[in-house]
Amino acid sequence: MLNRVVTVAALAVGGMMLSKQMKKGRGDGADASILETVEVNVPVKTAYNQWTQFEDFPQFMASVHEIRQLDDRHLHWKANVAGQDKEWDVEITEQIPDKRIAWRSTSGVPNGGVVTFHRISGDLTRVTLQMDYHPEGPLEKLGDAFGAVRLETRTNLQKFKDMLESRGKETGGWRGSITQH
Repeated sequence: MLNRVVTVAALAVGGMMLSKQMKKGRGDGADASILETVEVNVPVKTAYNQWTQFEDFPQFMASVHEIRQLDDRHLHWKANVAGQDKEWDVEITEQIPDKRIAWRSTSGVPNGGVVTFHRISGDLTRVTLQMDYHPEGPLEKLGDAFGAVRLETRTNLQKFKDMLESRGKETGGWRGSITQH
């Protein structure tokens, strides 16, 4: 009998903690944010150039199936989000070579963010990714509460680092600028 009481109490406390985590910092539980950083042992130009190769993202982002670059400013994403295949369109709102790339979704999965590139030394670059997103449905909200998106982002950045360092050079690069209109 005592074991059952302890088990029920533990489940109740766990449920309360999960509920608080899901609401933490979001008021109504609508939006979430991530901030992750990785240091890559390549020059800033190399890291930036590789990041502009959006169609290569599936090589280091496990849940991304495909990205099609429609023009200099627009992308179409296909990815698996919390076990469901989803598609959305993205507009690049700002792009400054060797500094930053900012985006926002224009359809589908609500998200936006910025990736910045910081020269630490000649062959060391800090890549920082900040993203805001809106978990949809109970499974996405649960995954968010348990930090699944943050963990996947951290893993993706590490895979980007590993891929780029093992290759030693970028597969291409786009050096144009985009400013907000």
